[in-house]
Amino acid sequence: MHFYDLEVKTPQGQTLKMSDYKGQTVLIVNTATKCGLTPQFTGLEKLHKTYKDQGLVIIGMPCNQFLSQEPETNETMEQVCEINHGVTFQLTEKIKVNGKDSHPVFNFLTTQLKRKSFFGKQKRVKWNFTKFLIGPNGTPIKRFEPTTVPSAMEQDIKSLIIQKH
Repeated sequence: MHFYDLEVKTPQGQTLKMSDYKGQTVLIVNTATKCGLTPQFTGLEKLHKTYKDQGLVIIGMPCNQFLSQEPETNETMEQVCEINHGVTFQLTEKIKVNGKDSHPVFNFLTTQLKRKSFFGKQKRVKWNFTKFLIGPNGTPIKRFEPTTVPSAMEQDIKSLIIQKH
């Protein structure tokens, strides 16, 4: 299995193929509109606007598994993100990031990039706004904890964009 073999649905039900992003740096984030970390949408949008023309793609994958902090429907979520946070980067349908029903994209990423914990390396996503950076060749590069603010990822993003050029 490779990152480019995966796909996800948009909130409108259209297929979004990861293979469409070959050669680009991709940042995948599990999002939620009612989380204490929701202000990160603003920072993610800033990264999107700054680097989209240089090959950065941000994909927000909403999840309701953490204290039901994504109560919006697929139909209303994009509007809430745009109106409240100015989000213009790609969002997907609501997905699960943990458990037997976890979405294949998250299953792949969490298997490739486990997080360090007291109990050793863990596959499980800890909370909303866990972020995964994928290089232009489709290789998962780095996993960022929920509390990592978007601006703290900028150097990693820049280095991948520079490598590409």
